[in-house]
Amino acid sequence: MINKDKIKKFRDLRTPFYYYDLEVLNNTLSTLRKESEKHGYIVHYAVKSNANPRILQIISSYGFGADCVSWNEIDAALKAGFDPSRIVFAGVGKSDLEISNALKAGIFCFNCESIPEIEVIDDLAQSLGTIARIALRINPLVEAHTHKYITTGIEESKFGIHTWELDNVMNRLTELKNTELIGMHFHIGSQITKLSVFQSLCTHINELNEWFSSRGRELKIINVGGGLGIDYENPETYPMFSEYINLLHEFLDLKAGQELHMEPGRAVTGQCGSLISKVLYVKNGSNTLFAIIDAGMTDLIRPALYQAHHKIENLTSRGDLYRYDVVGPICESSDTFAKFIELPETKRGDIVAIRSAGAYGEVMASRYNLRELPAAVFSDEV
Repeated sequence: MINKDKIKKFRDLRTPFYYYDLEVLNNTLSTLRKESEKHGYIVHYAVKSNANPRILQIISSYGFGADCVSWNEIDAALKAGFDPSRIVFAGVGKSDLEISNALKAGIFCFNCESIPEIEVIDDLAQSLGTIARIALRINPLVEAHTHKYITTGIEESKFGIHTWELDNVMNRLTELKNTELIGMHFHIGSQITKLSVFQSLCTHINELNEWFSSRGRELKIINVGGGLGIDYENPETYPMFSEYINLLHEFLDLKAGQELHMEPGRAVTGQCGSLISKVLYVKNGSNTLFAIIDAGMTDLIRPALYQAHHKIENLTSRGDLYRYDVVGPICESSDTFAKFIELPETKRGDIVAIRSAGAYGEVMASRYNLRELPAAVFSDEV
């Protein structure tokens, strides 16, 4: 919680900065561990959602694995204490150097997205005298009902292997000696709030599981990926871990000995973070007031990139309500956090919190306009 004492201390700190509530993070992680352990499901935290070193150390302390999409993410996970035997390497464009480094590190599995990628992994594994464990990322053609930029499991997507390619993939795998197929992997999109989407995914997974079984391939791993969303309008709410995991348990027909893996990211860190900013100016427009703050799209790009909504709170004003466009200082018209939203009368020097920014916030920050990167402040520090 951001209480009055915290707000007083915020005034003395240089803005903008990310504020992480460790009580929220730990409660989220405890709930996820409790719900996943009920059925023996294995969690790999999606590092791309937040790679802050301290955040990673806290998550690794719960015994979770890591889902990484670059060697640098793998390296960060290892330094934070994640067990390499619980690290999976995903991504449509893994470089040779990244693959070699991951093989040397002894990671658990590569989530593979094409025959050419599998062939390169096999070659590199052969040169290192090792066997690479792989899972096939398959596009199940499930509509995620989310923003088009974060929908990944449809036919026209750069990600994944199409079902009509599977015969060719399997034939090629019989010729490769340094790759071991251990599972299927899926990721249909991000910020999914309709649980019925995951029920549809389960149906497709069951069909594919039978397809592999009919060809004499009993896969050890079923990895449903990530995508579980959060409530951006109500930042105090926790993700629907119980409902989500119970749905998977009810609708997935796992075979004897199969493990279920999942890769939540946003749901783990989203609600623990807020971007704290200061109001620089209030400017009159033709039909609205502009609250110009010192945080910009360089600090939190989601609204500009995805037209994403974040709840915005004026932490230091309790006046009458007015309508504002909340905008940043970047020389781009897209540097807008919200349009025509109600805030208490806002003035220069007020402290503003952009909530639910713990995922895809700090990790996507840039130095465009040669701005400084935002700092990270933790609740046990202020």
